[in-house]
Amino acid sequence: MSTAPVLHREPSHRDDFTIDQNWSSYSDEEHAIWRLLFERQHGILIGRACDEFLSGLVGLGIAADGIPDFRRLSDVLMRTTGWQIVAVPGLVPDAIFFEHLANRRFPSTCFIRTRAQLDYLQEPDVFHDIYGHVPLLMNPVFADYMQAYGQGGLKASGQEALHYLARLYWYTVEFGLIATPAGLRIYGSGILSSKGESIFSLEDASPNRLGFDLLRVMQTNYRIDDYQESYFTIDSFGQLFDATRPDFTPYYATLKQRPEYEPGSVLAGDRVLHRGTGRYHTLKRA
Repeated sequence: MSTAPVLHREPSHRDDFTIDQNWSSYSDEEHAIWRLLFERQHGILIGRACDEFLSGLVGLGIAADGIPDFRRLSDVLMRTTGWQIVAVPGLVPDAIFFEHLANRRFPSTCFIRTRAQLDYLQEPDVFHDIYGHVPLLMNPVFADYMQAYGQGGLKASGQEALHYLARLYWYTVEFGLIATPAGLRIYGSGILSSKGESIFSLEDASPNRLGFDLLRVMQTNYRIDDYQESYFTIDSFGQLFDATRPDFTPYYATLKQRPEYEPGSVLAGDRVLHRGTGRYHTLKRA
């Protein structure tokens, strides 16, 4: 469990788990930690993060000067893609999470990690949520994907399928890579907010980089205690949104008949990306 101080959590929350951010109560030290994280991460991500993320940072005015005020960010988001940010005390129940996303509300925690936790924090903090997630909500296609994901989550209630959706979120929103004309780039927030994984995901020879396939992703387990053994690579945000359009109900029935795979598995039929050439090759069946 995280030992992060929960300085901005309130003793109670509303029925939808929202609270007030209380931006004026952040200390100088908390703003200083934001600046440290921002400056360190921003230097790493130039040439590694996708253009849509970097443009979103600029468009929102997210900068090194301190923890942003959610109200100001929401004003810009609402005008651009119809989204807003709501403050929550921490991780929220699945139904609440899906309800927020389906209504174009992104739930963000308020607390920020300590200096001792700069490189790893198990529970998402405000830097992960705001710096890592929110800039891509300025992109209309990705913003629509997030809403569609929330709507899909609401439909999945009672179908014993939430673990499939969790894997989809993990391998796209949190740890996704995207192929661009300039090369492989990062769009997953779990990578974008991590110094070590921003470098590892693109430059280390050990992880698999596999072409995105919806059912393959939903069959693949993941780890939360180390860098990823496999990353799934999309060709565009349009591809991601199109994969989420259909009703997943028939997919769940199919998936229940299929095996689950370990995070590092590479299967016959997988499209494997070679870092050297930037091209995929499909593993042939024996």
